[in-house]
Amino acid sequence: MQLSFERPDYQYALRSAGATGARVNARWLSTSFAIAPDTLIEDWSVDGATSMQASDLDALLALAPELVLLGTGATQVFPPAAVLAACLQRGIGIEVMANAAAARTYAILASEGRRVVAGFLFPPERPPVR
Repeated sequence: MQLSFERPDYQYALRSAGATGARVNARWLSTSFAIAPDTLIEDWSVDGATSMQASDLDALLALAPELVLLGTGATQVFPPAAVLAACLQRGIGIEVMANAAAARTYAILASEGRRVVAGFLFPPERPPVR
């Protein structure tokens, strides 16, 4: 069977994501970021899900998504209820999952032409405790 690589018809393609970083197009990103098919918000200033505030979603919600995916690192970690409510009060769905699962879900939804935005959290590296 012959396989051919088909480029997506949008500007930013999320190739992979894990606990320590993600590949967007050919670039490796290791700080928190948000992505939509036509927008990349680098250095999204959110360190972790538990410390999020509703205002942290403002940049994502400005993209008018129908669904927000929140990748929270190696494991699923829910943000405070106010963060979830910020989406739900606007009629925007929000799903919280580990980064790898969020990347797979994002790729499927973006390829279907859905208005999806995904935020990926990567805590800053901390020096080892001695």
